[in-house]
Amino acid sequence: MGNDFSLKQFNIRQERAAMKVGTDGILLGAWAAGGRHILDVGTGTGLIALMMAQRFPNASVMAIDIDPDAALQAEENVSLSPFAERVVVKCSSLQQFDGKECYDSIVCNPPYFTQSLISPDAKRTLARHSVALPFDDLFCNARCLLLKNGLFSIIIPADALSKVETSAVLSGFFLVRKCSICTTPNKSPRRLLMTFSLSPASLNEEHGIIFSAPSVYSEWYVNITRDFLIKF
Repeated sequence: MGNDFSLKQFNIRQERAAMKVGTDGILLGAWAAGGRHILDVGTGTGLIALMMAQRFPNASVMAIDIDPDAALQAEENVSLSPFAERVVVKCSSLQQFDGKECYDSIVCNPPYFTQSLISPDAKRTLARHSVALPFDDLFCNARCLLLKNGLFSIIIPADALSKVETSAVLSGFFLVRKCSICTTPNKSPRRLLMTFSLSPASLNEEHGIIFSAPSVYSEWYVNITRDFLIKF
């Protein structure tokens, strides 16, 4: 997508970020549960943090990333956005984050390539592979930072479901909302949007399709991204 990605209310520069703007981040930012105090884990370019700030105008957002260059890039994007006064960026891993408050919403587009070859690019390894943030660590630390009635939202590949469910249960989380996302109507789900709570509740299951026909975005995808993507 080049070095710049323009959305309706803000722009994303991404030349220093290992992972560029992608569909996963856009979907999570448009779908995730919000609150008054939001934590974005592994913010990268700051895309999801800024989307959450746009969706929830009364929210303050803390965005963290382990990569100094990514944190610097996110800070730049935040400073040039309309939401600069409500979004703070900090260079930190989740495990070492010394947040002085708890959050009613935590969002994360986690690294999840546990089986593939490790990239020779150290920054891409941090951004893509779960070596720096295993699912067990993600859920354990999210529990420590989440308010009792808070919600924790992530996006994962469908084949990581069993690992995520195990890590969630071991940390005391309950799945309360799930959206299975297919690329086209005849394909199996490739991504799962999931929201967890520390209290049990009835599971709300949803389904989303990105393309209704070749090169034709579905009504679902258009509706969920309409406030952000310029083409809609």
